[in-house]
Amino acid sequence: MKIRTGLGYDVHQLKEGSDFWLGGIKVEHEKGAVGHSDADVLIHVICDALLGAANMRDIGYHFSDKDPQYKGIDSKILLKDVMKLLREAGWEVGNIDTTICLQRPKVNPHIPAMKACLAEVMSIEEEDLSIKATTTEQLGFVGKEEGVAAFATVLIEKR
Repeated sequence: MKIRTGLGYDVHQLKEGSDFWLGGIKVEHEKGAVGHSDADVLIHVICDALLGAANMRDIGYHFSDKDPQYKGIDSKILLKDVMKLLREAGWEVGNIDTTICLQRPKVNPHIPAMKACLAEVMSIEEEDLSIKATTTEQLGFVGKEEGVAAFATVLIEKR
């Protein structure tokens, strides 16, 4: 069996008055992530890790932030398109492991809803998706609540 791994990393600035989409769900908070799309940092790192593992470049290559059709788009649509590209090339997800770096709000209460949402979008089992969260102990842009960062590693298998 042929397997590959991929790594994703992304950051988004946090601003007051913006919606905060994280892992496919809207999280109530006074600040939200800013970006060309809905700025869902968790979905973006998953997309990048999957595309990288399949040697299909990155999310910006497929969904340019210069293209107006992606302005404000729901990142779940992008993830669904990435999964279609992967499956058309004969790849299937083995597992996904993610970490969200965010000082506030607390992510842990939202993880079950994120896992359910993303597993459905990707048509994978929830047990194949790990979502973890950490703070940076008030250090750096995450600790100062200026931004959110996320990492993802994936394992894909050739069908």
